[in-house]
Amino acid sequence: MIAKELLNPRSIVICGASSDIHKPGGKSLKNLLESPFKGQIYAVNPKETEVQGVKCYAKVEDLPQVDCALLCIAAKFCAQTVDVLAKEKGCKGFIIISAGFSEENAEGAAIEKHIVETINSVGGSLIGPNCTGFLNVNYAGCFDTPIPTLDPKGVDFITGSGATAVFIKEYGMSNGLKFNSVWAVGNSAQLGIEDVLEHLDETFDPEKSSHVIMLYMEKIGDPQRLLKHSRSLINKGCHIAAIKSGGSAAGSRAASSHTGALATNDAAVDALFRKAGIVRCHNRQELTTVCGVFMHPEIKGKRCAVITHAGGPAVMLTDVLSNGGMEVPPLKDHPASPALLAKLFGGSSVGNPIDFLATGTAEQLGYIIDTVENEYDEIDFSVVIFGSPGLFSNKEVYDLLDEKMKTCKKPIFPVLPSIINVKDEIEDFIAKGRINFPEECVLGNAICKVYNTPKPQPEHVELPKIDVARIRKTVERCEDGYMEIADYNELLDAAGISRKKSVEVSKKEDALAFAKEVGCSKDVPLVMKVVGPLHKSDVGGVTLNVKDMDTVSKEFDRLMAIKDTYAVEMYPMLDGTDVYIGAIKDPKFGHQIFFGLGGIFIEVLKDVQSALAPITADEAKEMLKQLKGYKILQGVRGQEGVNIDLYADQIARVSALVQAAPEIAEMDLNPLLGNPRYVTAVDARIRIEK
Repeated sequence: MIAKELLNPRSIVICGASSDIHKPGGKSLKNLLESPFKGQIYAVNPKETEVQGVKCYAKVEDLPQVDCALLCIAAKFCAQTVDVLAKEKGCKGFIIISAGFSEENAEGAAIEKHIVETINSVGGSLIGPNCTGFLNVNYAGCFDTPIPTLDPKGVDFITGSGATAVFIKEYGMSNGLKFNSVWAVGNSAQLGIEDVLEHLDETFDPEKSSHVIMLYMEKIGDPQRLLKHSRSLINKGCHIAAIKSGGSAAGSRAASSHTGALATNDAAVDALFRKAGIVRCHNRQELTTVCGVFMHPEIKGKRCAVITHAGGPAVMLTDVLSNGGMEVPPLKDHPASPALLAKLFGGSSVGNPIDFLATGTAEQLGYIIDTVENEYDEIDFSVVIFGSPGLFSNKEVYDLLDEKMKTCKKPIFPVLPSIINVKDEIEDFIAKGRINFPEECVLGNAICKVYNTPKPQPEHVELPKIDVARIRKTVERCEDGYMEIADYNELLDAAGISRKKSVEVSKKEDALAFAKEVGCSKDVPLVMKVVGPLHKSDVGGVTLNVKDMDTVSKEFDRLMAIKDTYAVEMYPMLDGTDVYIGAIKDPKFGHQIFFGLGGIFIEVLKDVQSALAPITADEAKEMLKQLKGYKILQGVRGQEGVNIDLYADQIARVSALVQAAPEIAEMDLNPLLGNPRYVTAVDARIRIEK
């Protein structure tokens, strides 16, 4: 639990307080004095007796008892200061603004470690070090600005970067976004993003708590805790939007398999957010806009009415919504449309977009909104675009818009783009508690993200039944590294994963005997593959359509001559579409399951979905629909499709297998051949790491 002395202190001291408000110690004190804080404020600075009207103590030893401290002093003095405050002054809330700790060098890390141990010993809580601070409705414990007007129903903002927090606050505030708290955790020496989420989860009150949480992260220290508390909060009625930066291709790690190459940290983050129900954003504008959407009533369906007095923005918004999976249904032939059109100026259109021209009035906007609300059952929400060429005031329109937003059940999102021409009217609209979305395409993208982000996956799911005892027995007898064919076949069979029936031979007579046994012919062609080389196709180690005994003999000799080959794998050819399932284990995220089009298409198209285990067949089926090549799986141009139910079941079985055998570090089933009758693995590789 986070100490109450940090959240709602009765007294606060600024260590390093200054009269110079251009220094962190001066600005922190100024912010605190101007905040709603009603408790006792102290200052410490050996060179001053009074700072900004506050009595100043020469050293912390002279202070009375104090609940919370902001440290704006050199890192080398912080440990001793914390020792005195924690052990002698009863202080349990600490915000260390100072830099020069673990982010700088080993000496700083040692100081940081000592500070955390001291604070832990008294049951205290620490924000920072190396941060801009903390603020909530009780007080401002930070040195940065702007300080938003705090509202219990505003956004709870947790950030790993103080400077980024400033820019996010500025953009959000300029458009009317309100904040309840801002946690700039800095080095996260004690309290990190996951800890704050846990606190918000455990103290959540549906009546009093904020229902919108905004995250900015450059690292995820504990993905499982993030998942647990995000899922819990969203299931309680919260909404969470997040930026996780630092996920470019440069951050991906090299690996020996297709799955390893796909499993960048960014893919794991996508999978984590999807499982948790977090809306992932990629820039400040997107993040604040998504949170602005969250501040409106929930969108219950995908059908939008675009209401506008300017054609171009409406067309662009319609494109964004349509491309993002939303709908802008035609309304021209609706029974209610003629009556609405009669109330508008000549030349107006009610086809959707509903365009009531640049000369449209507040009264006409009222008619349109009422019709959308009461007559157009095929509409779930609306976007109103209304700017100004600067010829007249928009106050009457914006006042009406505010009133309709209070009474209408269908959500209304205002796009007020004329941020210069009607600046005063927009400020008045925001002062009423409203949020403006100044750019229609940014809003449209945010609406699509919010609507298309799935609800959190259940914590406990039912997976296919597998033979866990048999799996454990096999894994325990194997050594680290890639498993032999017989061993990984044993795992696949125990998990109920369909595979081709093959043999591994090192003698020509055994190859010929198998070919004779299965009836090698033009009706039963064989596949012959090298065993040993990692990428078989690259070394010419795969032969298809072997239809007679003479070819079996010649190909056996050729394949065995390839470098690193110690045997040949043989099996009857299967037919179908190449699909793929893989898994890789991340030390933090756990197992990640990948699936999509298989064979060379993985490397060329990378049309792959990924999910964190466990994943059910139902979840897999929904994710398969997101593949660009989903129509191929359904069957196109006379080609057979893939049995989606069987494919999804195989994905779920791989998920169950890696949970039963967490020692599986990497796994490829590539390809599986799928058709309406079966989805069968024809090549597999499994690497064990105990």
